[in-house]
Amino acid sequence: MTRYVNCVKLGTTEEGLNSLPFPGVKGQYIYDNISQKAWKEWVSMQTMLINENRLASFEPKAKKMIEEEREKFLFGSDFKMPEGYIPPKS
Repeated sequence: MTRYVNCVKLGTTEEGLNSLPFPGVKGQYIYDNISQKAWKEWVSMQTMLINENRLASFEPKAKKMIEEEREKFLFGSDFKMPEGYIPPKS
């Protein structure tokens, strides 16, 4: 059975995640409040952040930065694209 959530990121009712994205309180909060669509957007953005900033995702400093950016992207309004980002031309 499909589960729906009121997605905080998109402001609409969307299909919810199938499972917690990671264990713990933050994983549960994301599961309860973020849609599959918004999560996919985040995963793409996370990949871009890792690549553009040349992060090693296993390093504690990089993990902290990714976590902070995830919170901004999904729940805040102060997320900024990586420095030097040029959007693709349509």
